[in-house]
Amino acid sequence: MNKLIISSLAMLLALLLVSAKMQSTTSATKRPNILFVISDDQSYPYAGAYGDKAARTPHFDRVAQEGVLFTNAFAASPGCSPSRAAILTGLNCWQIKEAGTHASSFPSEFKVFPDLLEKAGYSVGYTGKGWAPGNFKVSGRNRNPAGDAYLSKKQESPKGISDVDYAANFADFYTKKEKDKPFFFWLGTYEPHRSYQKGIGAANGFKADEVHVPPFLPDVPEVRNDILDYLFEIQWFDSQLGKVLAQLEQTGELDNTLIVVTADNGMAFPRAKANVYEYGIHVPLAIRWGNEIRKGVTYKEVVSLIDLYATFLEAGKASLPTYPIESKSLIPLLQSGKSNRDAAFSSRERHSSSRYNNLGYPQRSIRTSQYLFITNYKPERWPAGDPQKYDAKGNLEPVNSGFHDIDESADNIVIREWKDPKIAPYFHLATDKRPLEEFYDIIKDPGCLKNLITETDYLKQIDKLRSQLKNYQTATSDPRETGHGDYLDSFPRLNGEIRNFPKPE
Repeated sequence: MNKLIISSLAMLLALLLVSAKMQSTTSATKRPNILFVISDDQSYPYAGAYGDKAARTPHFDRVAQEGVLFTNAFAASPGCSPSRAAILTGLNCWQIKEAGTHASSFPSEFKVFPDLLEKAGYSVGYTGKGWAPGNFKVSGRNRNPAGDAYLSKKQESPKGISDVDYAANFADFYTKKEKDKPFFFWLGTYEPHRSYQKGIGAANGFKADEVHVPPFLPDVPEVRNDILDYLFEIQWFDSQLGKVLAQLEQTGELDNTLIVVTADNGMAFPRAKANVYEYGIHVPLAIRWGNEIRKGVTYKEVVSLIDLYATFLEAGKASLPTYPIESKSLIPLLQSGKSNRDAAFSSRERHSSSRYNNLGYPQRSIRTSQYLFITNYKPERWPAGDPQKYDAKGNLEPVNSGFHDIDESADNIVIREWKDPKIAPYFHLATDKRPLEEFYDIIKDPGCLKNLITETDYLKQIDKLRSQLKNYQTATSDPRETGHGDYLDSFPRLNGEIRNFPKPE
């Protein structure tokens, strides 16, 4: 009798161990959903989690509090189309041909991670702004590189804000996807991209005296109110994130979803967006993934948004492409604090149609935790765009009618009031031609106001970063460094207005 009891207990114990092992294996092999939430033109540090007093971002802050907050995350480009293409391919903008410039095409030879996740068994979709602007169809692609489009659901919205109902489109995707498949969903808002409804921030209770005015902008009421309107659109973006988080909670999917919240590039203000300065490439980033990563942790380590490519593919157990990529998975950093890089690289070619013959303003930069080194490959060109252009009848417009690499330049106080003694220094910061090289100590000078390139106290750091940048460009076959840089000026602009500028003398 005792032997029978012992035998039965042994069998029961064995079954329990097998069951526990199966559950453990199932848990370990279950692939997460992936939600990628990306705003349009939002600089660090405009979020509550970073201590900004005027910003209202409770849902971004929640993701940060329940996961990991990054204070040194950098976009591969200060413009939306190339930045998004770099995220999608895990490569630097100079490596992806037309996709590395603004509003061109997206060669199909580059494997985007949504396609690789789909091949690995994921349901894939996007809403709002995916990869844009540009024309992916001329490249032979049959859908946006971000995935299948879910755009039919609309909502009432204030003037200047998209009527796309991002959360409703996510719900539409979720109900239509195959039930047994994990999902990847790209939620791209059009906010806080310009244009803004003037006064909407103040009308909704945002306080001008709490605004953080970057040091490269004049601290005047008009600028403070403009930033309030920008902050209102950030709040709109954040509210869409909140609605989707609520849906994930209701379906029980929240903790099995890798959630990444960031921006494509910096704020649409002079000397920020379309510049590889701090406010053009430094973006917010928070990541949440249930119990799979650390919680309530802030990392100061440098990361690049191209690292999301390898991160998503590793989390989704999808295969990398057969060619080399520059993306480095963030999972070791998220789980154990092991950093995978000491610097981030950014670049710029053409942004808008802003110069003679549709030329761009080629820049390369390397950003460490303290320093920013920049090479301006065409210092003879105007960094914010040519100052004059022809009108539709071929007549030359007045001086300062141009500068179209500054969004809404004609309406911007820095351009409009350039003769005002209070405004003039900021106008010249934004528009004057720049030297071949620039170097900034970001800890002391986050606004990138004092170029230290000739300062003898920094020669060691300058030489180190100059060499590190050039060596990296050479290793990754950057045409600007290998002697074929004009090739990057040849790509056609396929979206937006093509302007006519005088030929440089």
